[in-house]
Amino acid sequence: MKNLRYTLLGICISAMGWMGCQPDLLETIPNDRISKEIFWQTIEDATFAANAVYPSLDGTSLFSYDGLSDHVLTNHPFNANVELQRGFGTIASGRYFSEWQNAYRAIRRANDFMDNIDQVEESDQAAINRLKGEVMTLRAYQYIKLAMLFGDVPLITSGIDIDTGRSITRDPVSQIWDFVADDLSQAAEWLPYQNGGRVGKGAALGLKARAMLYAGRYEEAASAAKTIIDSQEFALYPDYFELFQYEGENSQEALLTREFAADVNAHNIYATAAPWSQIPGSTGSLYVPTQALIDLFPMANGLPISDPGSGYDPRNPFDNRDPRLYQSVFLSERTPLPDGGIYGSTPGTDGSDAVQITVYSTATGYNIRKYVDAEDYTNPSNSGLNIMLMRYAEVLLTYAEAKVELGQIDPSVFDALNEVRQRESVGLPPVTPEQAGTVDELREIVRTERSIELAFEGFRLFDIRRWQIAEQVMPGVPMGRYYEDNGEWLQIRLDGFDRSFDPNRDYLWPIPLREQELNTNLTQNPGY
Repeated sequence: MKNLRYTLLGICISAMGWMGCQPDLLETIPNDRISKEIFWQTIEDATFAANAVYPSLDGTSLFSYDGLSDHVLTNHPFNANVELQRGFGTIASGRYFSEWQNAYRAIRRANDFMDNIDQVEESDQAAINRLKGEVMTLRAYQYIKLAMLFGDVPLITSGIDIDTGRSITRDPVSQIWDFVADDLSQAAEWLPYQNGGRVGKGAALGLKARAMLYAGRYEEAASAAKTIIDSQEFALYPDYFELFQYEGENSQEALLTREFAADVNAHNIYATAAPWSQIPGSTGSLYVPTQALIDLFPMANGLPISDPGSGYDPRNPFDNRDPRLYQSVFLSERTPLPDGGIYGSTPGTDGSDAVQITVYSTATGYNIRKYVDAEDYTNPSNSGLNIMLMRYAEVLLTYAEAKVELGQIDPSVFDALNEVRQRESVGLPPVTPEQAGTVDELREIVRTERSIELAFEGFRLFDIRRWQIAEQVMPGVPMGRYYEDNGEWLQIRLDGFDRSFDPNRDYLWPIPLREQELNTNLTQNPGY
């Protein structure tokens, strides 16, 4: 036993001596996570890191932006949007914080990629540059939203530590636009138009056109849009309704989509938008159209319903209208439902979705039809339908609007505008220079076309802000459909749901309270 003790002691002393000669022996690589020491080595690693930024793109949340506008009502009274729509939002409101947090989480992932990508030893520099272009485009997508929602925000372009995060300040929104423009220009140089379903040149240039339009930099907006148009890489899908159904996925109109797959990476846009009657055991009708939007759709002859010569009949308001109205909205007693029935919303009836038949049925008498695909009827929370984030029609309308704002009204403006209006399934008469009239009249035509074509795609909130018309269109009681009751013609009024908009405050959201508590250097927007 004595000899055994000496033997063990000797082994221990030898082992300690050997370990003492290897100071890095205890610096082991963790096996419960991916470590930087072994990760940034191959093009596959870089691709995985780029993939981690893609989930930050909007999905069903697109509807929620329109749900804060005059064209869409947030239909569930307990939804977080309601207090904002009514002007009751405070710096402690969760919606403000979640938008800020989600955007900067995505930016952090993108910055981590950009900080480390050059460690990858890869002979194919074009492949590295493509991934850089993808991530730069995805990061710009977030900064565009932040700039439109909050104005001045911290411009963070590389990884930061906790102490820095508690001391950063807001950068002028003009610097955000400069950064976005430069990054997207560089990304566009590196990216091909066709990139295997990933972010491509069209997305980079399209986002630059969008950002510059939002920023009021119309020359740059028109130039980026024109580059896409001249490339002939994209085209309008012939059927407007199918464009937002499974049939229209991955069409030549799509520049940027958030891709989903049933059972793997699904979403619930069907359950969010579809009429209550089409959501067995669920709620539905979270966001519903208002009459303000319905009234924008012209007659099939192209004339607005307010024109005495349009042929509009107030007692038959849905006859002979722009086909996009039927393709975008469930209308009363005339639109087929996914279950094979007929949509019926007339108050006081036993229609499928009569107003007030349940707390979840539409309050305005309308429901959104875009993205409601009958294929999802049996499993409404397991939709694999891709969500369109940018499409060619937006590019055409961006070009037309930017040229109008520049006063450069030439045939190309009417070509872009009329290409949208004359989609095969729409077929509205073209707008001519004689019909357009003055610059102000043409501006209204372009804005109306944009509001109709891009309805329910997340643009209206940002448009009424940059057009500085929110205080004109937001306040008051939301209005719904007209209907007949015992020979009397009535209109739905959502009394008690007055919306408000303070132009001295509400053109920007507040910096969230939790962010200011963590960093007192973050100044607050006026009025909060």
